[in-house]
Amino acid sequence: MYWGLIFAVAGLVIGWAASRVLGRTRRPAAVPVWWCAGGTASLWAVVAWRWSADGMPGWWLPVPLVVTALAVPLALTDLRHRRLPDALTVPAYPLVGAAVCVAAAAGPEGALAVRAASAAVLFAGVHALVHAVAPAALGAGDVKLSGSLGGALGATGWPALVVAACAAAVATLVLAGAAALLRVRRWRGGVPHGPGLLAVTCLVTLFPGAGLEAGAEVTVGS
Repeated sequence: MYWGLIFAVAGLVIGWAASRVLGRTRRPAAVPVWWCAGGTASLWAVVAWRWSADGMPGWWLPVPLVVTALAVPLALTDLRHRRLPDALTVPAYPLVGAAVCVAAAAGPEGALAVRAASAAVLFAGVHALVHAVAPAALGAGDVKLSGSLGGALGATGWPALVVAACAAAVATLVLAGAAALLRVRRWRGGVPHGPGLLAVTCLVTLFPGAGLEAGAEVTVGS
């Protein structure tokens, strides 16, 4: 409970700060401040719960914390404005990179960082190819975001890339169906893919399971 409160307060501040950044960029993308702050606080409280319940080791904490810090503001922006601003997608690379490096240095598997970097390049490359073939289906912002998220996913293991890509596609299809039923006008040019990809990445990093290849015999959350 103690750690959950600390993490929730920290998440509240980070979510609030992210909403302020989005509202003050060259191309403002304002999002509801308290939705952003409250959502981030809730996710950080979940991270604290997973850690305190031995669902993940302490050295892995930086990765889900960074991913969840980015998830709410970016998802809200994509849902509301149908774009993923550089103000958050660009800093995501050094943030995720630093988190993965800390996890690699503190954890039992130093190669985790190499795998994450390779996964980031592969995941971004696949998304860039899809964007080039069907730009209406996948925006440039999605491509920029995919690299950093691919790094976080790859840190848990290679299968996570395939699982995340498929699950995100399904989530986007479900969102498209809901938008058609509700006749959401702002999405007539295309349904946002970012929220699905972000949600799946949050789940994978929060529940890495045996896919977190921390040495030959280490599994998490088993």
